[in-house]
Amino acid sequence: MEALSRANGAFALDLYRALSKESPDASLIISPLSISTALAMVYMGARTCTHTEMGKVMRFDQVPEVHSHLHTLMGKITTPSSSHVLNLANRLFGEKNFGFSPEFLAGIQKNYLAELQAMDFLQATEEARQTINQWVKEKTENKIEELLKAGVLSKMTRLVLVNAVYFKGSWMHRFKKEQTQEMPFKISRLETRPVQMMCQTKKLPYGWVPDLEIQVLELPYTQKELSMFILLPPEGKTLIELENKLTIENLLDWTHPANLDDGSDVVLHLPRFKLETSLSLGDTLSGLGMGSLFDEATADLSGMSANGGLFISTLAHSAVCDVTEEGTEAAAATAAIASFCMFREEHFNADHPFFFLIMHNPTRSILFLGRYSGPQ
Repeated sequence: MEALSRANGAFALDLYRALSKESPDASLIISPLSISTALAMVYMGARTCTHTEMGKVMRFDQVPEVHSHLHTLMGKITTPSSSHVLNLANRLFGEKNFGFSPEFLAGIQKNYLAELQAMDFLQATEEARQTINQWVKEKTENKIEELLKAGVLSKMTRLVLVNAVYFKGSWMHRFKKEQTQEMPFKISRLETRPVQMMCQTKKLPYGWVPDLEIQVLELPYTQKELSMFILLPPEGKTLIELENKLTIENLLDWTHPANLDDGSDVVLHLPRFKLETSLSLGDTLSGLGMGSLFDEATADLSGMSANGGLFISTLAHSAVCDVTEEGTEAAAATAAIASFCMFREEHFNADHPFFFLIMHNPTRSILFLGRYSGPQ
C-alpha cells in the first residue's frame, strides 16, 4: 500500500509541475488520485510500448499487483464516514462498434467497480457528449456541469476516459464568519487584490522547512481522517522554487505528524476561495512520456479489444475546490524539518500565493493538489 501511495504521489507531482509550467501564474486544482485510478483502467488494457510508457510515467511498474492494490486503496479511502463525503467514480465511454474484451470488462468491474458504456460517437456525437456530461454532473453533486465542451468529441472519437470526484469535509476547528474580513492578497510585489480573509488562533500542527523558509500547516477535518496541508513560501518569493524542490519524499516528510508541532498557538489568516479547473490532459501526459496512448498509429490497447485503431482521443479532467469557514467542498511533491521554535505562538499569514493538498491520512494518499495564486 505504501509503495502505491508513493507511486501515485510521485506521478501527481510530475503532473502538477507540468501543468504549472503551462500556466505559471494561474491558480490550479487537480485530483491526482482520481486521474491515476482512471488511467489504471486503461493500463489494464494496454500492451507493449503503451503499457511500458504508462508504467514508467505513473510508476506502476514499481508496484506489484497494482490493480488489486488500487482496489484495496479505493476501498479504504471511500469508506463511508460521518466526518466527510467522498465520492470517486470512473467510467470508460467506448464506440459501440468496437468489440471490447470480456476479460478486460470483467477486470475493470472487479478492481474498479467501473463499467464501459457503449456510445455512438459516429452518428450521435452531441448526444454522447451530453450523456457523459450528465454522468459527471450526477457524480459530483452538480458541481461540474460541463466537463466536455462543445467540439471536443468528433466522429473519429473511439474512447473517452472520464474521472469524477466529489469531496465535502468540515474543519475540526471551524472559522467564525464574523472574524472574516476583506484584506489585500499580494499577487506579486507590485499588485494586490482584495480577498475575504478567514482568521482564527488555534493549536494546529505546524512545521518549518529551513532550507526553503517554508511554513507548513495542517488543517484537519473532523476526526482527522483527512487534512488540508498548506505550504507557504516567504513573502517575496515565488512558488517556482518550492515547486522545483517538491518530491514525494519531501512532501511526505514535511507533512509527517512527527515533524509538525501541535503545541503552539497558530495565528492563521487564510483566504476564503473557490477554484475551478477544467483540463484536457492528453498533450500534458504525452509530454511526460505517455505519447503512444494518444496516438492512433502507435497506441496498443489490444488488451481492451482485438480491433485495431483503438486509442485515447480525449482525457478530460475537471476539479472544483471551495474553501469556506465551515470546511472544504471539492469536486474533481530533502530538507529536514528544523527544531521547533521555542515561542509558543506562530503567525501563518497566507496573504500571498501558496501550495496546498488534501490528504487521506491513514494511507498518506493525495486526493487533491493545487495552488492558490489569488483571485482571478
